[in-house]
Amino acid sequence: MATETKPKKNLIINAFVMMCSGHMSPGLWQHPDDESWRFNEVEHWVELAKMLEAAKFHGIFIADVLGGYDVYKSSLDTAVATGAQWPVNEPLAVVPAMAAATKNIGFGVTVSTTYEQPYHLARRLATVDHLTKGRLGWNIVTSYLDSAARNLGMTEQVPHDERYAQAEEYLKVIYKLLLSSWRDDAVTLDRPRHLYTDPSLVRRIDHSGKYFTVPGPAITQPSPQRAPLLLQAGTSTQGKQFAAQHAEAIFVWGHSPAVVASKVSEIRTLASSQFNRNPTHIKVLALVTPVLGATEAEAQAKLATLKKYASTEGALALFAGWTGMDLSKYGDDEELRHVESNAVRSTVEAYARFSPAGTKWTKHTVGEHVSLGGNGPLLVGTAEQVADALEAWVDEGDVDGFNFGYTLFPNSFKDVAELLLPELRRRGLFWDDYAVPGGTYRENFYGQEGQKYPLDDHVASKYQWKAGVPAEDHPVPS
Repeated sequence: MATETKPKKNLIINAFVMMCSGHMSPGLWQHPDDESWRFNEVEHWVELAKMLEAAKFHGIFIADVLGGYDVYKSSLDTAVATGAQWPVNEPLAVVPAMAAATKNIGFGVTVSTTYEQPYHLARRLATVDHLTKGRLGWNIVTSYLDSAARNLGMTEQVPHDERYAQAEEYLKVIYKLLLSSWRDDAVTLDRPRHLYTDPSLVRRIDHSGKYFTVPGPAITQPSPQRAPLLLQAGTSTQGKQFAAQHAEAIFVWGHSPAVVASKVSEIRTLASSQFNRNPTHIKVLALVTPVLGATEAEAQAKLATLKKYASTEGALALFAGWTGMDLSKYGDDEELRHVESNAVRSTVEAYARFSPAGTKWTKHTVGEHVSLGGNGPLLVGTAEQVADALEAWVDEGDVDGFNFGYTLFPNSFKDVAELLLPELRRRGLFWDDYAVPGGTYRENFYGQEGQKYPLDDHVASKYQWKAGVPAEDHPVPS
């Protein structure tokens, strides 16, 4: 009896970067071939965008934080000394320059909902969506560093659940401003009638909620996508609920497909059962960091060299910021799976599950593990071996694509372009060209020409005031 085989997914491929040196591999700025320290130069980013577009990457996913990693040793010094995501520049600023040098590649930019008024952010998002001709994505985060809160007028972070409640209202305001306050065809540029915009097609939103009061309307006219492609990266209970309703793409990380599979399944189920969304419309992207060679020996030799430059101290500073766990409190040889802290034990056990039997997990072991690739897997080998691993993630983790991290900038991405992507194409897993040349990020993300706006089953679609629709037939949703 013949068994049915699932059709292969056309993988979504993004580069995962940050406007800093090293990003998820602290210390690698010391490597003679690394250029991540050039992040202050606009040419650095333009060169990257042009190279990745030539390789047909879907997008460049730019991470961000609003504070330094100061949990480790109760000090910022380690992050400052090692260059562990410090210093960090504002990512949205460089996108128009990259867009001006390219035609197709998208740009997913991380911006927090916790420390900025939605009216201001709506303006910035719409502006950059205009300047990129609709190639902007927004990675929606609520922030996680106390250092950011202290620098932005608070004594500590807003509690986790309240940050998500605030984010929920924040998205409503953004939807109202970008999708409801102007009709699609409001701007007429009717010179004979001396009419730039029809005033009857622009309206207030009069939002009044627990966190925000915004009369509106938006100060920007409708941009090519109206709302940027919506990305999200939280997988807490509240994060999964938020993603199931709002995310068009979800960024996940874990050390194996099994770690993320249950989260992916839960989000897809929530999307279908609670928000009437087609669960396949949510695209899941996993963090992986490839180390590629023409032969396995070459890849392993690269890895050995990378380890010489990786900063375990910088990695422990990042780990402490991500988890709130300051491992400097433990001895150099102390087995972390035996300490009193349940949180430390369970976190280290999650790493240890995928390490060789008998490995002793000390703070230095954690630092070494995190120092290359951060919280995602390091895939080392030939293009064929790495492609096999990626297929396992697709089959077992139900992911739709990958955010590729780097160890060396830009060489890691060159290796992906020259070695890995041709192998994925041979396997029918990656496109030969953009689905919609010159199209928006959303059109190329979904592979559908004309899909500039959120899909009909997405919550944002009910907010869109479409061309030709009378205002009384489409009031601003509450």
